[in-house]
Amino acid sequence: MDLELAGKTAVVTGASRGIGLAVARALTNEGVRVVGAARTISPDLDEATVAAVSADLATQQGSTTLVDVALSELGGIDILINNVGAGDADQLGLGGFLDVDDEQWRNLFNLNLFSAVWTTRAALPSLLDRRGAIVNIASINSHVPAAGPVGYSEAKAALTAFSKRLSEEFGPSGRRLRTGGAATTSGSAQSLGQQAAVVATTAGGPSDRATGGVDRDGPRHRPGH
Repeated sequence: MDLELAGKTAVVTGASRGIGLAVARALTNEGVRVVGAARTISPDLDEATVAAVSADLATQQGSTTLVDVALSELGGIDILINNVGAGDADQLGLGGFLDVDDEQWRNLFNLNLFSAVWTTRAALPSLLDRRGAIVNIASINSHVPAAGPVGYSEAKAALTAFSKRLSEEFGPSGRRLRTGGAATTSGSAQSLGQQAAVVATTAGGPSDRATGGVDRDGPRHRPGH
């Protein structure tokens, strides 16, 4: 696969395992210089990137610090993959709407929506200057809210709307700024590799406004973050 990405730069969030790690590897194999972020840096992430950043992306400070480090390391950002998401399964209440408190809503929105908002806001000037691409990892749960913990599906639905806003606002300007769909966070190495290729293709495809892809599984899979 040659996506003509050699020499480009990328930031991948939630990159310590699962689809995030697979995307980091796929981009690196395409000749992209990748900065990967996760709360816990794994040896695999160190190997797959030019720099691995430990950051809590559920906070604004963690998100902006990541972008600052990436700009310093890379000199600019061509591709942003907002992959971090889901949540710690052992901290999620699985009851109905009346059983879940505001803290769970805030935690899930911070990780699954605001992490992308904060990271995108910090990276966007560089992405626009370099005619870059954004891929936001969505979830099938945004269409079937009853399948996930209260707050998760709602946050992913908001992320989809945020992606459409970016596409509508910046796509007509002629910038190669794209938003896209997602990949599942579980499965065999071969399956993850195939899904990572979809994400990498979305980031490097020829169209100015690309959407689509397959969707992330729910929080029970606990993707790297």
